[in-house]
Amino acid sequence: MANFPTIDSELLRTFVAIADQGGFTRAAEVLNRTQSAVSMQMKRLEEDVLQRALFLKEGRQLGLTAEGQLLLGYARRILKLQSEVMSSLREPHMVGSVRVGTPDDYVMRFMPSILARFAQTYPMVQVELHCEPSFHLLQRKDLDLTIVTREPGKEIGQLLRQEQIVWAQAAGFDLNEQSSLPLAMFNAECFCRDWACNALDTMGRDYRVAYTSPSLSAIMAVVSAGLAITAQLQSLIPADMRILGVDDGLPSMPSASIVLLRNAQTRSPVSECLADYIADGFRL
Repeated sequence: MANFPTIDSELLRTFVAIADQGGFTRAAEVLNRTQSAVSMQMKRLEEDVLQRALFLKEGRQLGLTAEGQLLLGYARRILKLQSEVMSSLREPHMVGSVRVGTPDDYVMRFMPSILARFAQTYPMVQVELHCEPSFHLLQRKDLDLTIVTREPGKEIGQLLRQEQIVWAQAAGFDLNEQSSLPLAMFNAECFCRDWACNALDTMGRDYRVAYTSPSLSAIMAVVSAGLAITAQLQSLIPADMRILGVDDGLPSMPSASIVLLRNAQTRSPVSECLADYIADGFRL
């Protein structure tokens, strides 16, 4: 086996900073080092370790040679692996699993970014995601963390956010053509459905619950097809749908609360850490 010199991770970190910042000066500021120290590190990397030129001048901009581009990909992977190793070995309690329950309402809207950030920091933690309506999740005792929607005044656990419930329709849907307003709503246990129906009853608007599903994606598919309207939390309404209100002849709707419940019987450093990530993610 060839006896190649090893590459100091600090040299790789400085190299990546230069590539990301577009120059030695800005990289030095980010790394809190002097520009001369950064220059000396790169001179060592180019001349003593790799014996390859990594940088080239492109007018006033600093670019990478072909060898520099190749190294950049490897450097990012090496630094990422190093971070994973240190997270796993220095924080051994962050190895394990955590079970999270959430309505599928929030899976596509909030959970992808939350889980991506959590996995980047704690790659050895296994997350089990259980998607069910809030009513069913509240009955379960085997989950470590549970995200549910609650009525105002009935919040339990940690409040993540409060949101207005709004009416929504497909762009081409015409309310005035509907003698009996078709609704696409969650199944009967959903208080949001009760609110919508009670509000329409109060104003005397004729309606029918034409489509029901426990899945938000199924409801939105029906609404997108122009077959019905729905009432959901405002953040869950896709950009291509139109939000409706009093000016459209529909009743105003209240706000709902999204809360996080912790299982005191299974509380652990892993679940507490993910709970913090969830709280941050729902605030964004």
